[in-house]
Amino acid sequence: MQLRHRLRWLFWGLALCLCGTVSAENAYKVGVLYWSMSIPGQVAMRQGLEAEAKRINAQAARSGGRGVVLLPEVAGDGGDGVERQIRQMRAMVAARPDIIVVQPSDNAALAEPLKAANAAGIPVVAYDQYISGGKLASYVTSDNRQAGYLGGEYIAARFPGNTPLRLVLVEYPLVSSTVERLNAFLDALRDHGKAFRILKTYQAVEPVGGRKAGEAILRDFPQRDSVDVVFTVNDGGGLAVVDALAKAGRNEIAVASVDGDPVAVGNIRAGRLTVIDAAQFCGPLGAEAMRVAYAVLRKQPVARHVLVPVFPVTRETVDRYPGWQGPLPQAFEKPWPANQRSWSGKIVEPR
Repeated sequence: MQLRHRLRWLFWGLALCLCGTVSAENAYKVGVLYWSMSIPGQVAMRQGLEAEAKRINAQAARSGGRGVVLLPEVAGDGGDGVERQIRQMRAMVAARPDIIVVQPSDNAALAEPLKAANAAGIPVVAYDQYISGGKLASYVTSDNRQAGYLGGEYIAARFPGNTPLRLVLVEYPLVSSTVERLNAFLDALRDHGKAFRILKTYQAVEPVGGRKAGEAILRDFPQRDSVDVVFTVNDGGGLAVVDALAKAGRNEIAVASVDGDPVAVGNIRAGRLTVIDAAQFCGPLGAEAMRVAYAVLRKQPVARHVLVPVFPVTRETVDRYPGWQGPLPQAFEKPWPANQRSWSGKIVEPR
């Protein structure tokens, strides 16, 4: 591990320990690999994770127990970020922390580093995205199937009748969460009897890619009323798509997305293209990942898979949504036709 990495780890670890006045020497060392700090939802997840670490340290200070020291790294966006995270996880395994908590930037790319952690006896908790290969102590994520399904059922209710929906998709096939969202969106259209035709598919998951996708949609479909719905797999790229369409005056297009970015929620309030955003509880998701990791460190049983619910933000429900930091709202009946009428805010541990 390079000296600059060790110094950065020391700084973060001391800062976190001081917040809870726990001993850095006695604390569990938690390597944390974040994906992006340019995608606002992921920033909120980090905030939730680090707030939970501070809560753990405060409790440990009161009880005389062991706290945690976080040793953070950030991968960054795009292909360079994927390669950087591979190197970061390999270096993390070599540094031998007590546990690694990782938000993967690519499902497959971290398989070999995960297997190296398994061989070294270092437990790994993944959150937000899965790792395809190796063994995870636990996987904590938003209910991404629920997210896509909520969007599909709402769009089906908004576009009744037999005319096939003219659909444009903005996807990202490199991570499990966005694949699940897209598949569930299409499943919901089918389950609710809504025929559709996919006009074209683009890729975007962050602002630069979103701007390119928005420009491409306008170039490929320049005529008004040539597209009914655009589905974007997240707001990281989707907000830039909405901006491009709105600036071109294409307000006849309905947009469905996932994340619950405050800007997207504002667009729903203002009637600016976005009609539904399946909103994550990013802070509680990050906090749950840290809570699970701490339980693993203390040899307590944990679920192998934890699902945090998402919330359907629409013009009818926007006042019920508390924002990324939660708390999880009470259950309610959806005010649109749906096969599953009620929404529940419970964290689920599927078997």
